Amino acid sequence: MSDLVLMAVVFVASFLIGYVLISKVPQRLHTPLMSMTNAISAVTIVGALLVFALPTTTLERVLGAVALVAAAFNLVGGFAVTARMLKMFKR
Repeated sequence: MSDLVLMAVVFVASFLIGYVLISKVPQRLHTPLMSMTNAISAVTIVGALLVFALPTTTLERVLGAVALVAAAFNLVGGFAVTARMLKMFKR
């Protein structure tokens, strides 16, 4: 099994497991859950940066860049939404 196929299988499995788990979370717990996903996105960013530190193929570099952009977008958006939600509870 090639590395690309293995990475695709891990991606699809993590997507499906994440979707199932998050869909079962009550709405009142979404803000703490979003804060946790910000930490996971930070780990994804570190992993994507490690892809650029190793000798890789062009396809792997493109996938690493896509992962980096998606995780950064999720990280920034997650912090913005979390800050906005917490601001609602201040008087």
